Amino acid sequence: MSSGLARKKARAAWWFLTPALVLLALFFVLPVAAGLLLSLTDFDIYAVGDPSVARFVGLKNYAHLLSDGTFWRAVGNTLQFVLIGGPLSLAVSLAAALLLNEKAVRLRGLLRTVYFAPVVTTLVSVAIVWRYLYHPRYGLLNFLLGQIGVDPIDWLGDPNWAMPAIILLAVWKNFGYNMLILLAGLQVIPRELYEAASIDGAGPWRRFRHITLPGLAPTFLFVSVTTMIGYFQVFAEPYVMTQGGPLGATRSLVLFMYEEGFRWWRMGMASAVAVLLLVITLIGTLIQLRLDRREA
Repeated sequence: MSSGLARKKARAAWWFLTPALVLLALFFVLPVAAGLLLSLTDFDIYAVGDPSVARFVGLKNYAHLLSDGTFWRAVGNTLQFVLIGGPLSLAVSLAAALLLNEKAVRLRGLLRTVYFAPVVTTLVSVAIVWRYLYHPRYGLLNFLLGQIGVDPIDWLGDPNWAMPAIILLAVWKNFGYNMLILLAGLQVIPRELYEAASIDGAGPWRRFRHITLPGLAPTFLFVSVTTMIGYFQVFAEPYVMTQGGPLGATRSLVLFMYEEGFRWWRMGMASAVAVLLLVITLIGTLIQLRLDRREA
């Protein structure tokens, strides 16, 4: 290939990439840079009307956050949501995908629609239903527990049960999205591998361990990273269900950031929370990528 033709192809490629790069710069790079700069100021409600009153405070916002018990409680709540809700959501998604991948299962198209329906249902309507399910006196869950002799649980009013209740809601609400992606990954795995393994005497568990899991590895890495990132950004579920209560037991980092920015109008502090959340998410992503490389 001549150098002139190569330059023409490179120029054409850059022309095709330019719209996407412009959009990334406008809606990702610039907001991230603005948030980083804002986190170094004391930008508040007064600065909204007159930005000139905002002062540069350096790392003072970060120092305040690192010494704030409420911030660390939000970090712990978010990590609990990620470390429990994330694997649970992936397990339910994988189980549903394996079920729908079996040809013996009838009405697979209907089941696929039913399982995916919570993903496209608005959270507010879902929250109304689940608040009735969690009702301490009339809820279905407490009714079922009463049938086996268990006392009623104040799911959303007890600090020990509020986060597990929200995790359960989030898993039910979100597992359908990963289910479809994992189902697509399962359908790419050649059926001949399963047939050969069956002829060699491999049982269901060995076929799952030595064929399904390795074949799903790239897909599973994608859904695990995106699920972790999404769960680090959890906001709507605690905001709608408990407003971060009781006693801050369900206040997530994003909800804490929202309160700092739009309840107390400490925009600089809220931006610092956003930057720290970005750092935590990047660390979590790098850990997952490193673990995947070791397993490979």
